[in-house]
Amino acid sequence: MTTEAAPARVQDTPVATHAGDTGAKWRRRIVYVFLIGYAILMFIPFTWSVVTSFKTLPDSVQLTFIPNPFTTAGWEFAVTQLEPPIQVLFLNSFVIASAVTLTNLVLGSMAGYAFARLRFPGRELLFLVVLATLMIPDQLRLVPVYLLFNGIGFTRGVGQYFGVITVLAISATSIFLLRQYFLSIPRDLEEAAKIDGAGFFTTFVRVMLPLAGPALAAVAILQFQGTWNSFFWPLLLLGDKAHWTLPLGLGFFRTAGGYANNWPPLMATVVLATIPVLVLYIFFQRYFVEGIAASGVKG
Repeated sequence: MTTEAAPARVQDTPVATHAGDTGAKWRRRIVYVFLIGYAILMFIPFTWSVVTSFKTLPDSVQLTFIPNPFTTAGWEFAVTQLEPPIQVLFLNSFVIASAVTLTNLVLGSMAGYAFARLRFPGRELLFLVVLATLMIPDQLRLVPVYLLFNGIGFTRGVGQYFGVITVLAISATSIFLLRQYFLSIPRDLEEAAKIDGAGFFTTFVRVMLPLAGPALAAVAILQFQGTWNSFFWPLLLLGDKAHWTLPLGLGFFRTAGGYANNWPPLMATVVLATIPVLVLYIFFQRYFVEGIAASGVKG
């Protein structure tokens, strides 16, 4: 009897496994359908902006996805007639966003490595203080930051650039992501470098940083995109129109520039402002996902 029952149990196993695989496939398909639908829904506003930028002003208020007639007048207006010129806005945004991204990569990686590997009194408490700064709204430190920067000349002339770069130079988010990634790197690599005579700084530069490429890419994308779209601190510190960034220019065009209802050039400017971040994300998407995923391995 025992010999006859065994084959029945052996035959039941593939059936159960097949049923489980089928259920998992259907759940995966449902998730994919939901994610694709959500992605399409999020992409509609950008598509609408692109379509509207090629419409005439009367046609821009119509709910149609095909411009009738098709025209590039909105793009020509945005490139040649906006004030300050869009080229100046792009240059200011690029300079500030690049400088802030660079400072976050340098300072954030050094601080993240220190919190992950170096032993010093009060390390955990200091890291909690750094994370606590994420809960402090910018509006709460508006007055002291402005008074301090005004006293040292960071609200006048070229100093306005340094004011925005300084206030955004280091983010607790950058420190946190890089610290978590450094924690996921095996200590054996550092010990091997130490045996070869490398100190902390040499190990950091030659061993840890090359391995932290995905995390650095994630921080670079987050900081560049955040600074590129930043409105609050540039509005506070960039008083001269010649120093404005794209978000300030768009706000001026929409509210006080006389183009409130001139949708084609506004949408053309919005599309132009979106392209750099979109291109950056497309090229570094894989590293961004890897960095975010790996940064949560250890706590």
